[in-house]
Amino acid sequence: IYDAEHFFDGFKANPKYALKTLAAAADAGADVLVLCDTNGGSLPSHIAAVMDEVKKHTALPLGIHCHNDCGVGVANSLIAVEHGATQVQGTINGIGERCGNANLVPIIANLQLKMGVQCVSDASLRNLTFLSHFVNEVANLVPDERAPFVGRTAFAHKGGMHADAVMKHPSTYEHIDPARVGNERRVLISEMAGISNVRYLSRELGIDLDKSPEVRAIVREVKKLESEGYEFEGADASFALLVMRHTGKYRRLFEVLEYRVFCEQLDGRAAIWATIKMRVNGTEQFTVSEGDGPVHALDGALRRALSPFYPHLNDIKLTDFKVRVVNVREATAAKVRVLIQSSDGQREWTTIGVSTNIIEASLRALVEGIEYGLLA
Repeated sequence: IYDAEHFFDGFKANPKYALKTLAAAADAGADVLVLCDTNGGSLPSHIAAVMDEVKKHTALPLGIHCHNDCGVGVANSLIAVEHGATQVQGTINGIGERCGNANLVPIIANLQLKMGVQCVSDASLRNLTFLSHFVNEVANLVPDERAPFVGRTAFAHKGGMHADAVMKHPSTYEHIDPARVGNERRVLISEMAGISNVRYLSRELGIDLDKSPEVRAIVREVKKLESEGYEFEGADASFALLVMRHTGKYRRLFEVLEYRVFCEQLDGRAAIWATIKMRVNGTEQFTVSEGDGPVHALDGALRRALSPFYPHLNDIKLTDFKVRVVNVREATAAKVRVLIQSSDGQREWTTIGVSTNIIEASLRALVEGIEYGLLA
């Protein structure tokens, strides 16, 4: 494989000499001539014209190697295939120097699903989302939620009309079946939500609301809570609990009666502990736990009170904790939105709490995370 570095810029500057370099590589035994847009500065029209010209001067297979400095690395690679390239170079997720290399993830999906080029098996194509996320995890990079084909929001629907349409005819708002690339449809709950959104998500939870009078009450509560700073798009478990409360499927497992969090400076270090008074199955529990921070201490106190009654709680772990300021103009008096992700080793779910008190918001998200893990 002969990689012709800077070929497209070189061709623009001196086409005769650029073609001679390819001829020399062919004479020396190259099997494939790969034309490189090393600076990433070419546009698709230039790529196409150069590919057509090169084909007149060699019978060898051609390849393409693009960078993304103009944001068209994928487009350049695809148009090169349309104009004769049979090898495409790139990287998973476009990881690379400067603005990155051509991203093989959408290249593979487009070649296979849009252009009829069989480059991987259908079974392998269904692993594309997993592959993209796996590479990001290994590289310690945050996945791009809006990545084409494999992003978390690539097949997400928010507006009520969109959700209604996609339930009836998916092709109205989805250019492919997300399962073909290992992704999935997501219908979001937000201030734009309509009855269709609630019905779709409830169906995913195993609750049929198609003929339920409660659906309008659920929509009203969602919109009310979102006006107060809640955001259910990323809090699937909190939404599930809300639906369960409105449909009679919720069962209160415990109740927090009182809690306190203490922070003191002792012997040059911050000592933090929490006390919680709870009612569990009709029995009052009072527990104390020390932690590395207030949320850790509260989590410990909750677990001490609940573990004797619900042994499965030992399998539930907090896996992520995020805090967002809702109304930044209020400075330190602002509301905060706390999102807590939990897992039992088999499933993952997210809960939300909102308050001007970060401890209270955290406790709400913690409590709902435990409730969902035990109920669902």
